[in-house]
Amino acid sequence: MSITDQYGMINKGKAQEAGYEILDGDAWLSMDVDVLIPAALEGQIRADNVEKISPKLKILAEAANGPTMTEADEVIKKRGYFLIPDFLCNSGGVTCSYFEGVQNDANFYWSEEEVENKLDDKMTIAFNSVYQMAEDRKVYMRDAAYMVAIQRVVTAMRMRGWV
Repeated sequence: MSITDQYGMINKGKAQEAGYEILDGDAWLSMDVDVLIPAALEGQIRADNVEKISPKLKILAEAANGPTMTEADEVIKKRGYFLIPDFLCNSGGVTCSYFEGVQNDANFYWSEEEVENKLDDKMTIAFNSVYQMAEDRKVYMRDAAYMVAIQRVVTAMRMRGWV
């Protein structure tokens, strides 16, 4: 709190005085970490900075929408990092929004524990479906996620008699 202003912005001068190190904006990419989580901004991992990612990285969990550009994605795929693609990794919020709509439509509300359990069930099933597709078809997790999504749309269309 001592290094921020009233809006939560960090005062770099105060941060340095307090002994904090000021790093470049892309410094987080090159940290030797097991899990890297690009969040909040799209297009964070690009062709011009993807090489900064530590070879020690094990998991790339895309918490932002579209944080990885196509050219950088090819490098990530070649390096063999385990990827949790954005539309799987950050879909918990959208799923909870759906739960809110269901509850509002029914005028029946679940406890926080019920919501968390339902969310855990949905997210676990979604992850396992994508992971299983990746393993079965020997494809990249992003490709597997698209394959599962398309497969579900086709199944829904068939069930409705549209195809």
